[in-house]
Amino acid sequence: MRRERFDKMNVVPFIDIVLVLLVIILATSTFVKNKTIVVDLPSASAKKSEEKKSIHIAIDKEGKYFYDKEELELDAIKERLVKLDPKKDLVSLHMDKASAFKHFVSVIDILKTKGFENISIITKQ
Repeated sequence: MRRERFDKMNVVPFIDIVLVLLVIILATSTFVKNKTIVVDLPSASAKKSEEKKSIHIAIDKEGKYFYDKEELELDAIKERLVKLDPKKDLVSLHMDKASAFKHFVSVIDILKTKGFENISIITKQ
């Protein structure tokens, strides 16, 4: 019995594996791009609704503080933040780019002292 020399390599199985991997990557990349999967959630008779407050604190270029579009002093904002739940409530901070950095630090200091975990700093793209 005579053996043939190994001169050629069969690449067909390799191409099959590459095509399968390409299909998997393309299928999963659509979920990564959209970042959400649309799911119709079932409803239940006993619902527990979480009341999350979204608080907007803004600082304009003159250094004026606004708590949900109401102009307040820093001490008044501090008093209102004490009444909120630091673990549930979301605080978003809007800063004017021309405002002084000390105003930003004073608000962040209050939020961290009170133990707020959900803080968003809103920027423009």
